[in-house]
Amino acid sequence: MRCCLIAVLLIALAGLTPADDDEPGAPGRLIVAPNPISAYSICKILAGPEYAGRLTGHPGYTAAARWAADQFRLWGLEPAFPGGYLQPFPAPHTVLEAAEAVLYLPGATPEAPEREVRLEPNKDYLPLSFSDSGDHTAGMVFAGWGIAAPELGYDDYAGIDPKGKFVLCFRGTPDPADDRFTDHDQHRTRLRTARERGALGLVYIYEQPQMNTNGDWLAGFTPAEISYAVADKILAARSTTAKDLRDDLRRYRRPLSFDLPGRLRLRVVSRHVPDSQGYNIAAFIPGADPALRDECVIVGAHFDGCGPHLGFIYPGANDNASGSAVVMELARTMSLWPNKPRRTVIFVLFGAEETGLQGSHTFAAGLPYGMRQAAAMINIDMAGAGDGAWCGYSAALLPVVEAADAEVGLIRNKRAITRVGVRSSDFAPFFQLGIPCVSLSSTGPHLAYHEPGDTIYRINPEILGAMARLTGGIAARLADGDAVQPVP
Repeated sequence: MRCCLIAVLLIALAGLTPADDDEPGAPGRLIVAPNPISAYSICKILAGPEYAGRLTGHPGYTAAARWAADQFRLWGLEPAFPGGYLQPFPAPHTVLEAAEAVLYLPGATPEAPEREVRLEPNKDYLPLSFSDSGDHTAGMVFAGWGIAAPELGYDDYAGIDPKGKFVLCFRGTPDPADDRFTDHDQHRTRLRTARERGALGLVYIYEQPQMNTNGDWLAGFTPAEISYAVADKILAARSTTAKDLRDDLRRYRRPLSFDLPGRLRLRVVSRHVPDSQGYNIAAFIPGADPALRDECVIVGAHFDGCGPHLGFIYPGANDNASGSAVVMELARTMSLWPNKPRRTVIFVLFGAEETGLQGSHTFAAGLPYGMRQAAAMINIDMAGAGDGAWCGYSAALLPVVEAADAEVGLIRNKRAITRVGVRSSDFAPFFQLGIPCVSLSSTGPHLAYHEPGDTIYRINPEILGAMARLTGGIAARLADGDAVQPVP
């Protein structure tokens, strides 16, 4: 690790060339530009095996958090919390140690014996990462979107009995435009609904299994995912496919639930740690204007990944060591600016985004060191692949975004943020508090999402550097400019 730290320092020193006064940032200020190779080196360290995929609460995450805090200290940034750079919060976690899945399907004729189909982890199936230990062989039912909302006139469980069985369903809602279904699309709601009806586990049907950490450990409950290809084997007796079934649910927007042929055996061995802690890691550069330094611009990214499971490490290089590297590289370079921004700039690496934005909710609940208000929040999520950027923005920040991008030319697509849903990133808690937000990601393709293949080999240093320049341009303009005026 000491060698890695020395390497980062040497690369950082190589990037100390001051930019011209008219480069992105604040006009007329001497600026140190972000260094793509420095950002890449940070990303490589965070995605390394010693941090075991950075599952919040796991010792690998804690070690990575302490390393990041050490970098903030080394760069001379102020700690954001009275106790230092780390903000603790409860973060129970579960590690999957072993699993086995077998389908028992009817034979070609009533007289033929059952067919045994053994499933391969990551390719055919995955337990959800917070599954309890268990070994069950049981029948299966299909329950559409897995939603029970009789108050909305919709119930996927009507007419089926899930007790003592596995419930198969898709992720989504009958009407994506209907906000009344938003809570029902939460993983926690859907899992709790199945468990309350006596199911042994809920099994999502995904095109490709992806490690999912967004849920709560439930005693005796073994949720999982299977691929479309596996679901097609189960549905063959009904002469349909997973894709056709999902298309029908979207087209007709009414429940389509039924018993399924065959049985599923799912064996899971997991280790649940109910009392572990997670951390946000945060540092700041004090504002130079006494009248504005109690206002802050927050630049953040989620630090956590999916962790180690079933003998695999899910490194999370793109999701989201890349975004964390952008934040850290920007913190390093802005700390070297001889003339600091008027407002305080806070750099935050959030824990537990993958488990439901727990770290950003904790941070948003109370700004550090008596900050009077947050002028804006900039979020970076998956910044390491592609040749451009996607941008979501609060309407009031559009002129700032466009001015910054005029210097970098990176944004390929942008859209106003008008609401947050169940798939939002760490800007969501701030947006819900009325704080103007920008959310940035690179255009991708974001391959191997939540898979063991999300490694440093997929990361492009040049897009990391460009994302850092774009983020820095937005942050500097917000930190130096007039107060953001709301758009009617």
